[in-house]
Amino acid sequence: FAGYISQVLKNYTDHACDGEYVSLRCPHRTTISIQSSFYGRIVPSHQMCPARYPHSYATLIKEDVACSVGTSLQKMLDECQDRRSCQFLVNSRLFGTDPCPGTGKYLIVWYKCRPNEYKSKVACEDDKLRLSCKKSMVIAIYSAIFGRTQGGSLECPYQTLGMPMIECQSATALQLMIKRCHGKRSCSIYASTYEFGDPCYPGIRKHLNVIYTCGEPQIYL
Repeated sequence: FAGYISQVLKNYTDHACDGEYVSLRCPHRTTISIQSSFYGRIVPSHQMCPARYPHSYATLIKEDVACSVGTSLQKMLDECQDRRSCQFLVNSRLFGTDPCPGTGKYLIVWYKCRPNEYKSKVACEDDKLRLSCKKSMVIAIYSAIFGRTQGGSLECPYQTLGMPMIECQSATALQLMIKRCHGKRSCSIYASTYEFGDPCYPGIRKHLNVIYTCGEPQIYL
């Protein structure tokens, strides 16, 4: 999971203080993709996660505001990666050795909700490609190829006899499909050189192959 689809997925953030539960959740047909994680303390307790002990006692302890563990990201990957939801109690024992005993700490997690399923659709040259999603869902383009691949396309006749077996692809196909279809419930485009230009030798039959997914609008930027 990389490239454009990763960029357009919305960033979620959740946090919990020591002794609280952190809870991550993604919409239907998506799973958690952990981006980053922090456990420790880098701001004073009056700004985030106030100390639980009495203030008079707190003044006796110098609060550490340069405190973090290096195991936070791996722990979050172990607990939550590729699941639709996860929940656990935050405390220093989860992350190994306590980096600053006596200082209250907190966990911050940044994550995205990654679609589970992708669809593929092909249109032969000069045919119309139509993409659509069910009500309340929108299109997100993962990849788009216009041209000819070495293996050709089973759905489309091969190139004119006598033409060389080459691979030729438009450099702008993905950007064009994103512009036409991303975030919409349905869209259509002709698989033509008028739309995409001609990346191949004259006479070579081309096709448009699009991989996309349907997702809930709130998981995208």
